[in-house]
Amino acid sequence: MPAFQCKLDYQTAGESHGPALITTITGLPAGLPLDLDLINGELRRRQGGYGRGGRQKLETDTVEFLCGVRLGKTIGAPLVLKIANRDSRLDDLERTPPVHRPRPGHADLSGSIKWLTTDCRETLERASARETASRVAAGAIAKCLLREAFGVEVFGFVRQILDARTEVAVTAENWRDLIAARDASDTYTLDEQTTEAQRAIIRSAKENKDTVGGHVEAHVFNCPPGIGSSMDWTSKLDARIAYAVMGIQAFKAVQIGAGVRAGEVLGGDLHDPITYDASRMDTHTLGFERPSNNAGGTEGGMTNGMPIVVTGTMKPIATLLKGLPSVDLNTKEADHSQYERSDVCAVSAASVVMENAVAFEVARCFADKFGGDSLTETRVNYESFLRLARSLPLGEPGSALA
Repeated sequence: MPAFQCKLDYQTAGESHGPALITTITGLPAGLPLDLDLINGELRRRQGGYGRGGRQKLETDTVEFLCGVRLGKTIGAPLVLKIANRDSRLDDLERTPPVHRPRPGHADLSGSIKWLTTDCRETLERASARETASRVAAGAIAKCLLREAFGVEVFGFVRQILDARTEVAVTAENWRDLIAARDASDTYTLDEQTTEAQRAIIRSAKENKDTVGGHVEAHVFNCPPGIGSSMDWTSKLDARIAYAVMGIQAFKAVQIGAGVRAGEVLGGDLHDPITYDASRMDTHTLGFERPSNNAGGTEGGMTNGMPIVVTGTMKPIATLLKGLPSVDLNTKEADHSQYERSDVCAVSAASVVMENAVAFEVARCFADKFGGDSLTETRVNYESFLRLARSLPLGEPGSALA
């Protein structure tokens, strides 16, 4: 019999107007406390933000654990959670009718052709961003693991909506203070002036029956060097992050650190110099410091000790009140796209989704390297690695393997 390793992973199921969303997470160690306030708080944030539609007034997302939990802690078995849909009407043809006029920018047309039907309903029900509630829940559980086992924290926010951009710098020293500013903003940005400008943009788009997109950021703090791998392209942490972010509905671009700007400057101006500070040896950096972070915390597919910085771009939502030129799939005649209840702007929600999607990929890489059957074993594995890394070169007098 081959030896199987249960790696940290998750799978989602459920339709936008079905009875529930189901998420199955495998590979969690036993003994991990699940912070319900954190998980439900992230779901609540995903439903907020200026510019959201009427669906958010109908749903109040909370998780219900169906399997894999005892007394508030994981037991090492697959974890199954449920998020109920109050607006469950998938089989009600009057309230959820067939869709024959696909929306440009959505999965409607491609899905209908793929599954050989002129009804876009099945495609749009699964392609809907309602599914991201499951990914937020999975990411929030990954945050529990990152925090409890490794002391790693994740912070996400809205950097820009259309051309209204905040220039507030996020650092390892100030990010906790910025949580209050983000949570006080109903566009999830970091200052009042940008919030007002973004609100005005969203208001204008709504008046014009249009939609608007933007840029969101996630920062991951306290990762030591060496998480991920350069030995196989599927093991590279930045590649995993990029894959996860591009899998979020309506996302069209992802950048790590300087991103596209890296192609516009010379190497001497881009690459982050390495210094060593013995007084910082007992921190997550192991003493290796950088005066800049253009690499965004990753080099060669691995963490380098600096904060991981990810930027994602969400396009304007494809469902417009005024519709867009389209075709009736039954008649092939020109028509306007069919309207489905939607948002004017969901960039705020997208920032929460990306923050949690990034958290899960980081947790996945930590679990690959330090995973154990229990949270205690995982912590011991991590602490052992840090002790050895601080003792480099191994075998020297005073090192862990001397």
